[in-house]
Amino acid sequence: MPHRLSPLAPFKHDTFRVIWVASLASNFGGLIQAVGAAWMMTSITDSVNMVALVQASTSLPIMLFSLISGALADNFDRRRIMLIGQCFMLGVSALLTLCAYFGFITPWLLLLFTFLIGCGTALNNPSWQASVGDMVPRDVLPAAVALNSMGFNITRSVGPAIGGVIVAAAGAAAAFAANTLSYFAIIYALLRWRREETLSTLPRESMGRAISAGLRYVAMSPNIGKVLVRGFFFGLSASAILALLPLVARDLVAGGPLTYGIMLGAFGLGAIGGALLSARLREHLSSEWVVRIAFAGFALSSLVTALSPYGWLTSLALLLSGAGWVLALSLFNTTVQLSTPRWVVGRALSLYQTTTFGGIAAGSWMWGQAAENYGPANALIASACLMVVGAAIGLRLPLPEFQSLNLDPLNRFSEPLLKLDLKPRSGPIVVMIDYEIADDDVPEFLTAMAERRRIRIRDGAGQWGLMRDLENPTTWTETYHVPTWVEYVRHNQRRTQADAEIGDRLLALHRGEAAPRVHRMIERQTILPYEYERYKQQMDMH
Repeated sequence: MPHRLSPLAPFKHDTFRVIWVASLASNFGGLIQAVGAAWMMTSITDSVNMVALVQASTSLPIMLFSLISGALADNFDRRRIMLIGQCFMLGVSALLTLCAYFGFITPWLLLLFTFLIGCGTALNNPSWQASVGDMVPRDVLPAAVALNSMGFNITRSVGPAIGGVIVAAAGAAAAFAANTLSYFAIIYALLRWRREETLSTLPRESMGRAISAGLRYVAMSPNIGKVLVRGFFFGLSASAILALLPLVARDLVAGGPLTYGIMLGAFGLGAIGGALLSARLREHLSSEWVVRIAFAGFALSSLVTALSPYGWLTSLALLLSGAGWVLALSLFNTTVQLSTPRWVVGRALSLYQTTTFGGIAAGSWMWGQAAENYGPANALIASACLMVVGAAIGLRLPLPEFQSLNLDPLNRFSEPLLKLDLKPRSGPIVVMIDYEIADDDVPEFLTAMAERRRIRIRDGAGQWGLMRDLENPTTWTETYHVPTWVEYVRHNQRRTQADAEIGDRLLALHRGEAAPRVHRMIERQTILPYEYERYKQQMDMH
C-alpha cells in the first residue's frame, strides 16, 4: 500500500511555507476590503443589482485578462509578475482608502476600484498558481493546492467577521486601509524568493503566438476541457450565495455588517474543513463523486439560506457551502496542473480561471437581476436548482481521475545538422516521416496515429496528414507543417515523457530495416526572373 502523504507535507519546503504565511496576511486584508466594499455599496445605493455587481466587478477582470496573464507567466519570470501585480493592487487600494476617507466614493467609482483590484488579481493569479509547481515536488502538489485554498479560507473564517467589526466601528475607509497594509508581507516574501530560472535556448514566443499555443493545447486536451466546463457551471451556480450574502444579512435575517462578517466567517470555516477533508475523501471516492457532493452541498446550503430567518441557522448552512467551494475548486485546479506540462501550465490555469471566474461574474450579474425582480430568497432557490443540474452534468462529462503522467520534457530531440543556412524565422517547414507497416498491423497503427495527430497539433503542428503509397502499400507517410524553423525546434522540445509511449508504439510497429526516415523540408514558391531581386531582399531581411 503506498505511503500516504501528510496534508501538511508542502510546509517542509521553505519557499512554499514563507510565501504561504505571507499570503495569509494579504488574503486577510483582501477579505476585510471585500466586506468594506460590499457593505459600503449597500449604504450608498438602494439598487440590489449594484450590490451584486461588487463581486462581479472583481471577477470580471480575471475572466477577461487571465489568458494574457497566463502567457506572461509561461514566458517571463513569474516572481516579477507577481511583484508587479501586488504593487499595482497596493497602489489601487491606497487610492481607494483616500477616496473613501474624504467622501468621494460613488457606486460606479467603487465598482471601478474593485475592478482595478480584480485586474491586479488577474495578473497575479496565473503566476502564483503556476509557481506552486516550482516550489514543491509533483507528488505533494495536490496537498499544496489544498493548503492554498485552506490558507485563503482560514482568513475567510475570521477576516470577514473582523472586517465587519472594523466597518461597524470605524467605517469602510478603515477596512480599505487595513487591506493596503496587508500587501507589504507578500511583497517582502516575494523579494526574498530566489527562484531558479530555466534558461531557454529558443527566443521568447510573441504574445499572440503564446496565447494561441495555450488555446490550442487546452483545445486538444479532453481532460482539461471537462474541467473548464464543470468549473464554469460551478462558478455560475455557486456565485449566488456570495453575491447575495449582504442582502441575506440585511433583509432575510435583519442583521448588520457584523452579521454579514460572521456569515462570511462561517463560509470560510467550512472551507477549512473542506480543505482538511479533501485528501481523505479522494482516498475513498472518485474525483467526480467529490465534485457531485460539492454541488449537492452547495444546493442544500443555498436552499436553507433562502428559507431561514435565523442568522445562526444560515451560518450553519454556510459551513456546508464553504466546504463544497474548496472541495470543488481545489480539485479542478489540481486536475489542470497534473494534466499540463510546465511550459504551458500558466496558460492552462489561466483558461481554467477565465472560465470559472467568468461563471462567477456572469452568475453574480444574473443572480443580482433575479434578486432585483423576484427577491433574494427566490434567486437562491433558483441557484440551488441549477446546482443540481451541475451535478447531473457529471453523468456526461465526468471529471478525470488524477493521473501519474510524467510530463517532464522528453529531451530526446537534438537539432539536425543542416546543409542549408537557415535563420530561425525561415519557413514554412514541412516534415515527412516514412513508416513501413505490415498489413496485419494497420488497425493498431491507425489507432496510434490518431493519438499522434492530437499530440502533434496540441504542440504546434498544422496541416497534419497521413498518406499511404499506392505502389508500395506498406509505406505510410506522416506529414505536418510548422511556420518557421524555430517553431519546429520548439514543437519537438515540448514533447513529454508521457508522449513517448505513442512514439515507442509506432517504432515497434515499424518493419523497416532502419528507423523511420524523417524528411525536413522548407517550402518554396517558384518565382519569375524579374522577381528574384525582390525575393533576395526579403530573405536578407529575415
